[in-house]
Amino acid sequence: MIVLQVNNIQKSFGAEEVLSGVKLEVQHRDRVALVGRNGAGKSTLLKIIAGEMSYDGGEIIMPKDLTTGYLEQHSGIDSPRTVWDEMMTVFERFRKQERNLRQLEQKMADPDVYNDPQLTRKVMAEYDTLQHTFKDGGGYQYESDTRAVLHGMKFYPEDYDKPVATLSGGQKTRLMLAKLLLEKPQLLILDEPTNHLDIETLRWLESYLKGYPGALLIVSHDRYFLDQVVTTVYEVSRRRMKRFTGNYTRYLEEKAKQYELDRKQYDKQQEEKAKLEEFVQKNIVRASTTKMAQSRRKVLEKTDWMDAPEGDEKSARFGFSIRRQSGNDVLMADDVSIGYGEEPVAHNISFKLFRGDSLALVGPNGVGKSTLLEAIVKNDTLLSGTIQRGTGVHIGYYDQEQAELTGNKTVLNELWDEYPQVPEKDIRGILGNFLFTGDDVLKPVSSLSGGEKARVALSKLMMQKANVLILDEPTNHLDLDSKEVLEAALIDYPGTILFVSHDRYFMNRIATKVIELTPEGTEEFLGDYDYYLEKKQEAEELQALAEEAAKPLAQTSRQTTGRFDKDIQKRERQLTRQLASLEADIGELDEQIAAIEEQLCNPEVFQDHERVLPLQRELEQLKETHDRETERWVELQEELETFMT
Repeated sequence: MIVLQVNNIQKSFGAEEVLSGVKLEVQHRDRVALVGRNGAGKSTLLKIIAGEMSYDGGEIIMPKDLTTGYLEQHSGIDSPRTVWDEMMTVFERFRKQERNLRQLEQKMADPDVYNDPQLTRKVMAEYDTLQHTFKDGGGYQYESDTRAVLHGMKFYPEDYDKPVATLSGGQKTRLMLAKLLLEKPQLLILDEPTNHLDIETLRWLESYLKGYPGALLIVSHDRYFLDQVVTTVYEVSRRRMKRFTGNYTRYLEEKAKQYELDRKQYDKQQEEKAKLEEFVQKNIVRASTTKMAQSRRKVLEKTDWMDAPEGDEKSARFGFSIRRQSGNDVLMADDVSIGYGEEPVAHNISFKLFRGDSLALVGPNGVGKSTLLEAIVKNDTLLSGTIQRGTGVHIGYYDQEQAELTGNKTVLNELWDEYPQVPEKDIRGILGNFLFTGDDVLKPVSSLSGGEKARVALSKLMMQKANVLILDEPTNHLDLDSKEVLEAALIDYPGTILFVSHDRYFMNRIATKVIELTPEGTEEFLGDYDYYLEKKQEAEELQALAEEAAKPLAQTSRQTTGRFDKDIQKRERQLTRQLASLEADIGELDEQIAAIEEQLCNPEVFQDHERVLPLQRELEQLKETHDRETERWVELQEELETFMT
């Protein structure tokens, strides 16, 4: 069943056309994502569909009885009620039915009714009908459903009596999302629903939305979230819409394939067109061939030639370089406690950061991740313990609040004042790489959007040429395209990275190690975010198995033993796959090391100092990576041998 049709929607703001001829279709239980750059018109289209904004042309078609829910970006609940009472407004029909049931129960206990068989039968029939309606509609579980959704959104029993007005902006947004989930509209429209959610809450929301009984229409910059939830992607680009089947990763693949096919077809047509034009030009004046030339000219005029396929819209272009390399030991944290007062947010923090590492710091909201970064960079949130920097360490810091940006300066002066020795044309060139062109560089920083401020902050970070980058939520405010450009720049970065991010897709591409921060300390995982999740899940499963095994023998069933054996076999298979992958990586590293060592033995190379130095640096990095991979292989091999015995 089709729940939404968008036909040829047009929308302009003054002389600027935002949407033109937009078409979109959503069926029952579809999971649809709208993707595109900031300013492409995604949120505008959602507002039009939700009835929050008018449009200039086209039509929106929905069934008359369709229920819709809309989570607007940066919105939240304003209410005089408590958290629990606000959620209960969703279930007013159940509460009314409960009141009616209690009244009927009182009637049945009334002697006047009890002593009148006919009246008793009538009341009992009414009670039976209402009770079935109440039960079938979910009346006996709405309170437990409410507690489950509130728990998923990080609201606990101690929060239920809090007035909504006392909540933070992020909490109000989460509460509004919880309310929409409980209402279960047939079409749920979500604009950036992952804002203000930590990773644990994101995982819960993904699981909930996969089983959602209605249709979903989502705008999000969280690519991991889109990969987990959506099955259809509509791209908004150049005021128009294009549909792709699959999740976000599949959309990227299909988009690239389609562009290559279109480019080949266009090139082939252009070749045919050029041949026809050449024939016409050479033969139109010859009496013997003029008819043939005229025929070909008609073909040229009547053929609907393809326009050149549209490639990607203009993207930011930048990379991070370093002035000089740091020593091998970059940062050492030993028994650190952090906080803003006498009471620490987290303690017992210990870890080491080595040159070439890309370390992701993860943990729930409020555990102190940003506080730890501030302790490393500024030292003002360090309560106890030591944080030592290695030799030659030069830190570049990206603050998620962009606190270093000066509001009354222009974009140009934000950079130029810090680097006055750099010519203005070079500063403008750098800003042009970050999509600030012409008069854009004369805008005051205070007037910029979040995404624009992020690009200014990244341009300043690039100019520092630091050999260690400490990044606090670097993908916040960036659109999908800008995130991919940033990832490519960081992957090619020759220095060391320590970062905090809720963007799990970003973590998977960038991280080589993960440090989990809890109030009690830190735990290190040698891999990307998915590897970290896998290890956490294994630990939880083994803990559950250990608890099961600790029960009295009489309570342990053959089913439990079978499950234990299956889990052991599953882990053995995982270890075998990981070892095979590592062995392939180590083999490739061996080949790269051998190739460089062979070059260094070449007299033409080792006598050339300028050629030797970069080769030696590359060789050193490859050997360090080889050592880390070998150490990880040994750990996994030992774990596999433990299972085998």
